[in-house]
Amino acid sequence: MRADGKRVRNADPMHKIAAYIMDKRVDSMNMTTIDIPIEPIKEYLGKKRQQGINISHMSVILAAYIRTMKKFPELNRFVVNKKIYQRNEIAVGMVVLKPGDLDNGTMSKMYFSEDNTIFEVNDIVNKYVAENRETPEKNGTEKIMKFLLSIPGLLPFAVKLFKWMDKHGWLPKSVIDMSPFHMSLGLTNLASIRTNHIYHHCYEFGTTSVFFAMGNTREVAKRKGGEIVFEKCMPIGVTMDERIASGGYFAMAFRTMRKYLSNPELLETPPEDTKEI
Repeated sequence: MRADGKRVRNADPMHKIAAYIMDKRVDSMNMTTIDIPIEPIKEYLGKKRQQGINISHMSVILAAYIRTMKKFPELNRFVVNKKIYQRNEIAVGMVVLKPGDLDNGTMSKMYFSEDNTIFEVNDIVNKYVAENRETPEKNGTEKIMKFLLSIPGLLPFAVKLFKWMDKHGWLPKSVIDMSPFHMSLGLTNLASIRTNHIYHHCYEFGTTSVFFAMGNTREVAKRKGGEIVFEKCMPIGVTMDERIASGGYFAMAFRTMRKYLSNPELLETPPEDTKEI
């Protein structure tokens, strides 16, 4: 048993076979774009600001995805060494740019509970961003990177060792916690640097199965009442490892996420207190 997940032995046979046929994450990556209407989120955030509560767009997106994972737990699976695992934590990695430097960021991870409300998610995100901007040197990822680069020849040896240990499930939890490659979701907000969304790779090393890349808002054509109208949306480029779930499962999960984002009030209470959507 791995330190970060439990082996799934009752997985769909097709997923088990796929893990052997597509034994590398690069072989099994699917991509899609989710266009999220901005207006419902904008109205919600404005209402909260009037109440003295500041919530970011990022927190809304994250809270909706975490709530979706509660209903669709296969989103939090990963494949290592042709074996499928259910992750025992919700770890989200996100790059934080250092003040005044668009070309130098730091990355570590945030940890959430599947029962977190949008307010709890927002608190965790705010704390994470503040800590990584103010004292990035205390970031565990930064520490391990500096250590590996401090001794000549250590980096290539350590990388090979970590990959071998990870493949066999022997990588210590302390290393997994510092690794930016072992996470439930990778997240990057390219709109913050005025860039269009991309489809970010899911790293071959580690356990990242889903990556979100948010980009500049855009107008998306849709049919409404017999005419074509344009709706302002936030595009999210999604990359996913298709070995953890079927295409239909992902589609249902993302439809559910869109419903939460169209009515963020649903995220203000724990899942057991929220009406089904």
